[in-house]
Amino acid sequence: MMREIDIAYRTLFAELVQRTHDGQFLADFPLEGWFVTVTVKGRDYWYFDLPTTDGKDKRSYVGPQSDEEITARVTAHKEIKDDLRERRRMVSTLRRAGFPSPDGFAGDVTKALADAGLFRLRAVLIGSVAFSTYAGMIGVRLPSSAMQTGDADFAQDFAIPAGVEDSLPPVLEVLQSVDPDFRAVPHRADRAKVVAFQNARGYRVEFLTGNRGSDEYTGKPSPMPALGGASAENLRFLDYLIYEPVRTVLLHREGANVLVPAPERYAVHKLIVSSRRLTDTLGRLKAGKDLSQAALLFEGLVKTRQSDAIALAWEEAWDRGDAWREAITKGLARLPSKGAKALGEAIGPSIIEDLMKKATDR
Repeated sequence: MMREIDIAYRTLFAELVQRTHDGQFLADFPLEGWFVTVTVKGRDYWYFDLPTTDGKDKRSYVGPQSDEEITARVTAHKEIKDDLRERRRMVSTLRRAGFPSPDGFAGDVTKALADAGLFRLRAVLIGSVAFSTYAGMIGVRLPSSAMQTGDADFAQDFAIPAGVEDSLPPVLEVLQSVDPDFRAVPHRADRAKVVAFQNARGYRVEFLTGNRGSDEYTGKPSPMPALGGASAENLRFLDYLIYEPVRTVLLHREGANVLVPAPERYAVHKLIVSSRRLTDTLGRLKAGKDLSQAALLFEGLVKTRQSDAIALAWEEAWDRGDAWREAITKGLARLPSKGAKALGEAIGPSIIEDLMKKATDR
């Protein structure tokens, strides 16, 4: 039976999210610099100017002024304090209390990319490493077996404007600071572009983006100006997953502040993509993991009285057309029973029963 996490630990987790965001903000934007407003295509954005030894200011992207959290931090910049020792203590306390954490290597890779500015440039951590953050966010205990992974996936919306004129350092150099064995993997459809990096042990880091339309661009790389020389693999349904991501913390070292998909979107998305993996044994194993994670999140969100979030995420996906509905229905037919029951509580048991019947009648 799924158990809720004690409110004291949930409060500590929420405080750590804020502290790691403060710490990352201060690391990205030192006190000797200043913030400026720049208008790009009719929208106002915060940028940060930092003086350099050659007399030319280095300008970095901060975020849209419409993001209230970012604007509040810009306003309070001089008052931000960071205490690495206290953050390490908080991480240790939460891990001892049973909160999930990534394996050390995945944590090092994610933190290195975070420190390089990946999440400042609005990329989103997805996959099982992201799933490990949901226990603290939702407030329920999730089994560690659902979080095992041999890769780290990151996504960025293709609409992140090229006019931002900011980028990560070369991604390969960032990854090689963690493990010198990392190498670029040329894309199979266009060997001049790279969307993935892999080390000698087979650990893979991949960058993805949503194609927002038909399957025409699926499997093809798209140049991404902000990704430090990397391109991104186009994937169907991904734009839905990474819309309005949530800020949280990865319980690694002193904590890594990251952006992850909203848990209700993650769950519905896993339901969708599970039905598209069933082509071989490995695909079926991945589909099983997708459905296990979706079921756990549906259960957890219902347990903590967040059914409305599921209903809204479901409705948006269902209204996107026949291909989406077919994928959802196929995934639902294989969803573990506890997850299906929780989903039924959120959107209506009769809806689930009708869809299950349609799936079995096919």
